[in-house]
Amino acid sequence: MIGRSKPLSLKISEIFYSVQGEASRAGLPTVFVRLTGCPLRCVWCDTAYAFTGGQDMPLTAILEAVAAYGVKPVCVTGGEPLAQKNCMPLLSALCDAGHDVSLETSGAIDIAAIDSRVSRIVDLKAPGSGESGRNRWQNLDLLSARDELKFVLKDRADYEWAREVVIERHLAARAPLLFSPVQGALEPRDLAEWILADRLPVRLQLQLHKLLWGNMRGK
Repeated sequence: MIGRSKPLSLKISEIFYSVQGEASRAGLPTVFVRLTGCPLRCVWCDTAYAFTGGQDMPLTAILEAVAAYGVKPVCVTGGEPLAQKNCMPLLSALCDAGHDVSLETSGAIDIAAIDSRVSRIVDLKAPGSGESGRNRWQNLDLLSARDELKFVLKDRADYEWAREVVIERHLAARAPLLFSPVQGALEPRDLAEWILADRLPVRLQLQLHKLLWGNMRGK
């Protein structure tokens, strides 16, 4: 007798409802699905609690939890969500359910197989993160206008590195570009002045959820 296959499940750190704090969807009421686990250890990480713990949830239960909030935008984040093999089926299932799905990923893992309906927010790691050696540069060739490329910057050295990457690789022609300061390390006004002085085709972004609630879990 052939046994039944085990239902798909993922380890979930939290599922919560808030306003999107980053990228082009900033300000939109959004359901966040935060997956547990991350192979990177950025020195400025603000979600280290998602490295471990969490609970195993069947895919069907995740979909039900998301649907209960009654909104279309959904952001799958982490940790590093792509570190879980069942992230791909989750993304497709959310799209099938009619959600407007975005994925926040470190860019250290191949994004080629992600469902084409998903908007990929790729975080290219600057040297100040301590993890720039993990960048998967091949991912840049896969970006489109529906994706976004994010640089989180700790200091002037990070900014200059990001500026050269943007210019040398002609990234403005690939996808919208986001420059964000590390909270408490780089003054947003300084970053704004540098962007203006260099006339970079990037969007300065601040983390709206932190401006509203501080670095509060579930917000």
